[in-house]
Amino acid sequence: MNKVAPIYGVLAEFENPDDLIQAVRRARAAGYRKMDAYTPFPVEHLPEELGVRHSGLPLIVLIGGLIGCATGFFLQYWISVFAYPLNSGGRPLNSWPAFIPVTFELTILVAALSAVLGMLGLNGLPMPYHPLFNNPRFALASRNRFFLCIESSDKRFNREETSKFLSELKPKGVSEVEEDSVNE
Repeated sequence: MNKVAPIYGVLAEFENPDDLIQAVRRARAAGYRKMDAYTPFPVEHLPEELGVRHSGLPLIVLIGGLIGCATGFFLQYWISVFAYPLNSGGRPLNSWPAFIPVTFELTILVAALSAVLGMLGLNGLPMPYHPLFNNPRFALASRNRFFLCIESSDKRFNREETSKFLSELKPKGVSEVEEDSVNE
């Protein structure tokens, strides 16, 4: 019984960013949507060509900042008005100008922590393992090569047709990326 092993996708290797962008354009035109590109440095217009949506990170940071601001203010308000009211010099118990430094600092602190945790969560990090790490040529993605991977979860994906399609784009090489065999 000859069983075909499941694969994560098909990976094409390109030598320069222009070839990669042309390959992404042709893949999108051919109907592929679940794909990703890997480059050693940021390539202008590549996210737009891949159809990457804008992140929800700014909203996460805004909510974190608002929570930090409200926490800083109401913590001081509660202490000054309810927990330990101290009338010194006839000032009002709710002296909000005195609350500004701590409120500001907590706003920045919670917004920054939200940014870091939100970025990690939205990027799926930490990711100690990815199927692309099985491909020995993929190490060049951090040096001088550009890769396009069409994932097998794409509706249009067919193992042979996708490999043939990527081969027609004149890459340096095309290879299949095996799925994680540790869980099998």
